[in-house]
Amino acid sequence: MPEQAAVERPHGAWDSVKPYLERAPLAALALGISSGFPYAMIAATLTTRLSQDGIDKKTVTAFTLAFLVYNFKWLWAWIVDGVRLPVIGALGQRVSWLLVTGVLVIAAVINLGLADPKGDIGYVALAAILVGAAGASFDIVIDAYRIELLEPRQLGAGSGMSQYGWRIGSAGAGALALVISARHGWSAGYIACAVLALPAMITGLVMGEPARRQIVIAKRSVGEVWQSIIGPFAEFLRRRGAALVLLFILVHKIGDTLANLTFRLLFDDLKFSNDEIAFYDVGVGFWAYLIGIFLGGWAFTRLGIKRSVMVALILMAVSNLSFAALAAAGHSNLGMAGSIGFENIASGFGGVVVVAYFSALCDLRFTAAQYALISAAASIVGRFVTGTSAGGMIEQMGYVNFYLLTTLVALPGIAIYWWMMRTGLVDEALGSAASMPADPAQSEG
Repeated sequence: MPEQAAVERPHGAWDSVKPYLERAPLAALALGISSGFPYAMIAATLTTRLSQDGIDKKTVTAFTLAFLVYNFKWLWAWIVDGVRLPVIGALGQRVSWLLVTGVLVIAAVINLGLADPKGDIGYVALAAILVGAAGASFDIVIDAYRIELLEPRQLGAGSGMSQYGWRIGSAGAGALALVISARHGWSAGYIACAVLALPAMITGLVMGEPARRQIVIAKRSVGEVWQSIIGPFAEFLRRRGAALVLLFILVHKIGDTLANLTFRLLFDDLKFSNDEIAFYDVGVGFWAYLIGIFLGGWAFTRLGIKRSVMVALILMAVSNLSFAALAAAGHSNLGMAGSIGFENIASGFGGVVVVAYFSALCDLRFTAAQYALISAAASIVGRFVTGTSAGGMIEQMGYVNFYLLTTLVALPGIAIYWWMMRTGLVDEALGSAASMPADPAQSEG
């Protein structure tokens, strides 16, 4: 599929802004808010909570293994595509699953908030895994719903709005938890954040089923169920260069993931207070991320998929160097603002163009299953390495060398994508999400 099929280039300033104000991209904003907050509950927020409770670094970084649940969501994503829920299923396949998984997220986050790290660290680990499982299931539905709501021309704007929402949800939850926990305790902070599941649930009720969702035939026999599980993956792997595309997905974000899941340890060791972390990491980071998203949307429309993704990969690799500089400088508010600002601009930029590219890889018959596989593969290596060895590496080599290492491990992903560009695989591996269906009757309204 040629790149031009997935993106239309605007001609003026208003044409650049107008796509963001359409219903589907605005819906993507609300979906992103709900997608981002469960991640924050078991990422930086939980890291800060455990660190302040005196839990050692190796144990704290081991908690990032809870994110591995997200990396296995492809195992049950096919259920969201093909299993109709009783009673509530009358609302529609995507809408009904949005409501059910949203309720599960709310319950899981409240449960984690009530757990006591000092009293039973094992139960906290279990509660974090449950948040990961519920959040991953919520993400499966949210991602599929977003991709199917958006027309091909809206993939850039929709991905940008989704990233805006994700940042609002994650940063908002992180700031809210920090501020409330400083005054009323961590349990109150977590319970307050649970309300952020509602935007996606309400969006589903307002927008209804997406018009581009292709009907999945109900499966009855064991053989048909098995085909519904392996079918999405078999279709993807039959594409030219699929193995190399999958390798790129696996390795492109190792350095970024490895660095991002350890930032709060650095801040704690540099003696930044909760209020300083809330202001710089959450506050400054939030606005920097918004700038990055704007730049990413502009680059996507002006440069197209191939070149904008390459720029994003380079920016995300280099951004880790700023934290090596902060670690060398010590407790510096200016240094923290600079490193957080650069990293979030790079992440926002990359979030738009990479998510748009990954969305365009999906076949609309298997949106939930294929995007779950793609998004899970994108961070599984980094999360596994972080959970099993990041704390030990920091203790052995120090923060400066650790962040220099995270920059180096990002280089293979850049090299693979450069080769994909040269051989035309970036365009040829795109799925039907990059084009409108030829027969509207094949879609379900």
